[in-house]
Amino acid sequence: MTEPRPRSDPPPIGTGPQEALVLRDMLRNPGYLKVLAFCGLIGIPVSLAAFWFLVLLHELEHTLWADLPRALGWDAPPWWWPLPLLLVAGTVVGLVVTHLPGGGGHVPAAGLHTVGTSPAVLPGVVIAALASLPLGATLGPEAPLIALGGGLAVLFRNLAQAPATPQSTALLGAAGAAAAISAIFGNPLIAAVLLIEVAGVGGPQLFAVMLPSLLSSGIGYLVFTGLGRWTGLSTGDLSLGSALPEAHLDVGDVLWALAIAVVLALVLHPVLTWARAVATYVTGRPLVRTVLCALGAAACAALYALITGRSPAEVASSGQAATAALATDPHAWGIGALLAVLLFKGVAYTLCLGGLRGGPVFPALFLGAAAGVLLSSLPGLGVVPGFAAGMAAALAAVMRLPVSSVVLVTLILDTSAMMPVVILAAVVSFVVSELLPPHGHAEEKAERAVAGAP
Repeated sequence: MTEPRPRSDPPPIGTGPQEALVLRDMLRNPGYLKVLAFCGLIGIPVSLAAFWFLVLLHELEHTLWADLPRALGWDAPPWWWPLPLLLVAGTVVGLVVTHLPGGGGHVPAAGLHTVGTSPAVLPGVVIAALASLPLGATLGPEAPLIALGGGLAVLFRNLAQAPATPQSTALLGAAGAAAAISAIFGNPLIAAVLLIEVAGVGGPQLFAVMLPSLLSSGIGYLVFTGLGRWTGLSTGDLSLGSALPEAHLDVGDVLWALAIAVVLALVLHPVLTWARAVATYVTGRPLVRTVLCALGAAACAALYALITGRSPAEVASSGQAATAALATDPHAWGIGALLAVLLFKGVAYTLCLGGLRGGPVFPALFLGAAAGVLLSSLPGLGVVPGFAAGMAAALAAVMRLPVSSVVLVTLILDTSAMMPVVILAAVVSFVVSELLPPHGHAEEKAERAVAGAP
């Protein structure tokens, strides 16, 4: 006979008969089914709003950073171009923070959040995003999109005079956020996975199950693909393949991916610590100090342009376009340019995370990609594996969402060949980041700022 399990042991992992009955009862509940149907309908107007919001951001950015400089006689923005634009951005965001409900959305240094979005905060979120992102903040649009989607979903529920309960509000907020975020990532799968991790569904137990499974699946995939290539034999799979030629992984690529993950976790940890310290500093005098943060980011972009002769937009932007350019022609960036963009964009990223409004995803992807390309000159490391491992490691270190990092980077690369190094880099970076000392008092202050507490 087996001894009884002590009371302190965690409950067994899995879905037992009791959980299945609870799920079945929930799906038979007319109230839940009505909310589910309403969430599906909400996706239509929210997606349309998110689409036009992104179009507006893109058109404004193109006008300010391409059309206007050409109209004034420059082929590219001059080195000083970010200074007036980010001065305006800092002023507008500072005014939004001090005068509008919700402070323009949550502080990006505290990560992504899906709770607390109401229709009342939408004007501030939209204005702060339109001021920050097209004018040169080193941030992405994902956080404003999550707030926009969640707030619009609740607004439409109120306009339809549908019953309001805490459960329906949470479900609608998550559904609206997912509908909006899928517009920027171009895939509903990453939106769903991201929202599950951001919302913390399952708590620590989810990560306890997820990390071993993710790691073992990555190693297993590496073994299977390696054996298939070495022996010439096939086991058959569900993959339809890709029309594009795929790079192959070697032992050196895998080992260097682990090293890249550790290095980026160690480097980005102080970046987040300093960003949260900046967020705490800004809360003292929001208007003046938001402007100072914006000017600091502008100075980084200007210095980068002066030193390298390249466009200041490579620092003063989300990094979405720069990541695509880097992937297309990584050899167009010399070692000096890569070192400079990592330094100056890293500092600008820190200041914008603490002082402006936007999301942390796209700059982290670019910084990881640039670090991977820079390190690809190491013996035994290819450019594509370095690029993939760098993005996955940086995103996992910044977001602390390992599964979302793997899914997003894999979808960006549009190939499964790099999946093993993506998984290994994301898991190692996440574990190292979690084991490092917490960010301390600055993190608590930043979290209180997100919640609107004094």
